[in-house]
Amino acid sequence: MSTLFETEVAALNRPWVDSPYFPDLLKRAGLSPEMEQLVRTFARDGYVILDPKIDDETIEAAARDMRKIPPEKLLFSDGTRLQDAWTMSDAIRRIAIATAVMDALKALYQRQPYPFQTLSFRCGSQQKTHSDTIHFGSIPYGFMCGVWVALEDIDEANGPLHYYPESQKLPIYDLLDIGVTAFTQAQAFEHYARYEEFVEGMMVREGLERLELHVKRGQALIWASNLFHGGTPIRDLARSRLSQVTHYHFHGCMYFAPLLSDPGLGLLHVRNLTDITTGEAIPQFYNGIAIENPGEWPPKLNIDRAQQAMISDARRSSSVVRRAKRFLFGR
Repeated sequence: MSTLFETEVAALNRPWVDSPYFPDLLKRAGLSPEMEQLVRTFARDGYVILDPKIDDETIEAAARDMRKIPPEKLLFSDGTRLQDAWTMSDAIRRIAIATAVMDALKALYQRQPYPFQTLSFRCGSQQKTHSDTIHFGSIPYGFMCGVWVALEDIDEANGPLHYYPESQKLPIYDLLDIGVTAFTQAQAFEHYARYEEFVEGMMVREGLERLELHVKRGQALIWASNLFHGGTPIRDLARSRLSQVTHYHFHGCMYFAPLLSDPGLGLLHVRNLTDITTGEAIPQFYNGIAIENPGEWPPKLNIDRAQQAMISDARRSSSVVRRAKRFLFGR
């Protein structure tokens, strides 16, 4: 007899690719052969490379906008990247909501994706290896991913992305794991070098294969939130590395910033995020119950739904207790 976890993706509050019942769920999913293979690869490796079918005109426009947008017009930017340039460029926004990407993400996570942040890179980041779980948190865990799109050809000379296949299967590490209490920090990245040092050593000890992403213009990489990745050194400093990263969360979650949170103390730096698709706030939930004040702590749950959930849980619990009594004591 099949259990609910073998037949219903939503029965487990984790991405279905992380479920011990994933093979059973995949058989029942009814995906096309191509999409099923994409999901299998993602579940195994933590990433997939695909053609998001973004037209040349959009790519050219995004690259042009990326070069001309004044960094001071954005909330954050540095010499390498522009954050949330989608607010000033329709082409960058169109890449973030590309149909082929959104369809792939729906298949990979079995939930509605919400693009919430773009990073536009004029050159290679040369960023040290990290996992996005240190930057973006969700409850339930794991409902976040990144999509990197090349806006020009990328090779070994202009600072390609590097990544470690199957590293998404490693434990999720937060600040507490490396001995840092978030609320005592003067700012979010105060001890980030300590995290980077830990990760670099872990990659060596785990003996994982390190790959570089050499792709043609228009190709994309989708990676799971816990896949470890970074930027390689730039060999040819005269070259650009035009590319766009879009970060996505998924429906049915509460979102927070791990670098500013102490979950063990009940202190979450929750975030109120904008859906790039609609320009509206992303609805947030805790185990199916709507959160009425996204971005504020503590969360206020929809009382009616919360009471219904409590009653439902109580009924399930009492039913289990009655069955256990009959089994153990014959009454």
